[in-house]
Amino acid sequence: MKRDVVARMPWRARLAGGASTFDPQLLAGDRRSGSAQAGQRDLPDVVARLLIITLFTLMAVRIGNDFLATGRLTGLLLLASETLVVVLTVFRRAPSVIDRSLRARLLTAISMMGPPLVRPAAVAALVAESLTVGLSAVGLLVVIAGKMSLGRSFGLMPANRGIVSSGLYKVVRHPIYMGYLITHAGFLAANPTIWNAITLVAADIALMIRATCEEKTLAKDPEYRSYQERVRWRVVPGVF
Repeated sequence: MKRDVVARMPWRARLAGGASTFDPQLLAGDRRSGSAQAGQRDLPDVVARLLIITLFTLMAVRIGNDFLATGRLTGLLLLASETLVVVLTVFRRAPSVIDRSLRARLLTAISMMGPPLVRPAAVAALVAESLTVGLSAVGLLVVIAGKMSLGRSFGLMPANRGIVSSGLYKVVRHPIYMGYLITHAGFLAANPTIWNAITLVAADIALMIRATCEEKTLAKDPEYRSYQERVRWRVVPGVF
């Protein structure tokens, strides 16, 4: 009877209890179970990456065709900004803490799906193209600078992939989001349609809410709470 009880015990427990038996089949079972659980956790992440790549590809085709037909540069700058999102999403660092709630998933989806759904339009721009190109270029530079500081700590879902407080992160807590707003404004000024306005405004509102959602996750880290005290504004200095 005693041998039967010992046989059912995990191998670590047996060793701790002084038993000399070692069951490699049980150990293999533990590993298979852990691998299965990891696979279940990774599946949504893989689906999200595939969706982003698909939407980005469709966006690239639309904007590329528009550039070939019109020679307008504003859309290409928005495309360059979104290219960085795809690259860093694929190579991002695994998080130590992540928010997988339905609210976080919806905010992430809405904010990410907006830009790939915009459409270049054959309508009169609100301002000269030189201004929309300049505005988009500034936004792209902000995005690049922010992502260079963030590196592989970049992610989509609210998560702690390491606290970054250098570069533009000394100015606002979410400089990449600030860059997105600027490039979105430039694209909308160059392509002022109702569809583009609804798409980008909805995405940017979700982006701002997402910023607050991210900070709830990050604020669990004392280092980030200290950072919040040093840098007051989230995205737009003096406003939000």
